Amino acid sequence: MNSENFSLSEKIVSSSYIRQGSQARRSHEQLIRHLLEQGKCPEEGWSESTVELFLNELAVMDSNNFLGNCGVGEREGRVASSLVARRHYRLIHGIGRSGDIAAIQPKAAGSSLLNKLTNSVALDILKLSGVRSVASCFVVPMATGMSLTLCFLTLRHRRPKARYIIWPRIDQKSCFKAMITAGFEPRKIEELGADNVLCVHSTTSCFAPRVPDRLEELATMCAKYNIPHIVNNAYGVQSSKCMHLIQQGARVGRIDAFVQSLDKNFMVPVGGAIIAGFDEPFIQEISKMYPGRASASPSLDVLITLLTLGASGYKKLLSERKEIYSFLAQELKSLASAHGERLLHTPHNPISLAMSLDGLQAESDKAVTHLGSMLFTRQVSGARVIPLGKEQTISGHTFRGFMSHSEEYPCPYLNAASAVGITRDDVTLCIKRLDKCLKTLKKDGNAAKSKFCFGNTLGSSAR
Repeated sequence: MNSENFSLSEKIVSSSYIRQGSQARRSHEQLIRHLLEQGKCPEEGWSESTVELFLNELAVMDSNNFLGNCGVGEREGRVASSLVARRHYRLIHGIGRSGDIAAIQPKAAGSSLLNKLTNSVALDILKLSGVRSVASCFVVPMATGMSLTLCFLTLRHRRPKARYIIWPRIDQKSCFKAMITAGFEPRKIEELGADNVLCVHSTTSCFAPRVPDRLEELATMCAKYNIPHIVNNAYGVQSSKCMHLIQQGARVGRIDAFVQSLDKNFMVPVGGAIIAGFDEPFIQEISKMYPGRASASPSLDVLITLLTLGASGYKKLLSERKEIYSFLAQELKSLASAHGERLLHTPHNPISLAMSLDGLQAESDKAVTHLGSMLFTRQVSGARVIPLGKEQTISGHTFRGFMSHSEEYPCPYLNAASAVGITRDDVTLCIKRLDKCLKTLKKDGNAAKSKFCFGNTLGSSAR
């Protein structure tokens, strides 16, 4: 209520009580005022009541929620299900306009304000996480792969003769398909000449045993040859090392844009990413490449999350993730040793770890792949088992040794990652179940060998 309505309320209920209620309301409004003034993530997280009050205030600014609104257009923010309306806090119009995802929408002042604030808060978090010189960013309602494609398509207008992308191999399908979908082929600079190269497409966060690319050297090379540089930072915001690499790369050379997933870094539903960079006009150019309006759901989800966590809450999550990485490494190393395996040496990968599976490979190829299915049926999600020599064809390109980032990696292995939100209980339970699976497979392997030997013995006796 506004001050006039509070004054009127004093005629109905004791004025002292109304004043107390008015002061409580002002405490919520003070937090909202600071957000609007500063455009930064609040240091301390908001309560759910403050977040919901803020979202309701935004929603009543959109035309679909105007009392007495008469809509005669083809897109009026009409929703058939009240459940859907509540799920989206009645923010139905989405963000942007047909020509620019960042444009203000006349019918939706509240949703437009939501979009601008989300981008501003996201920029603040990227700076807080280590890329302090980042100039601009925007949330896009597409996951990492399609967001990278949008960057490549924007560069196509700047470099119309270019047909190729320089890509240090990483065995993750969406990274490769992002380039193919945009109509480019991965190649080497020396083979092609700089003018024919659209950009260098590097990677920070990745599955062990691969480690982040050497961004400083790549950025220096891009500056030397005047070649754009796009960084896949899919889940790198949660890693101070990955963010430091981006900051240093931009300081010593050239990085045009870096892309990160919302779900992996901020624990929200899949479907959004942040495209960021050091040249604001170029980031705006990418945003204008997005055709049509866009869903506001990813922006809404990440804004709610960051307002609830606050800067201090997010920093706490990052610190806990780093601590649990050390715990996971220690537990995996102990387990590997107990089973005659080893923790692979990947000190430059700050999130993902890998444990060899040589013993299982000695049993059979099937034993390695069977471990992956055993873990999944025992509700261990996210652990990846990589056998030797797997082939994968993507858009006509065949990769040998797929998922190991190398044509001939010397051993099969298992991946586990310490990502934001992981707990010590997750690690402890995973190690317990992994240990049990390895023992079961070893026992089954020994039983099969004994059966084979016993069968041979009977055969010899019969002869």
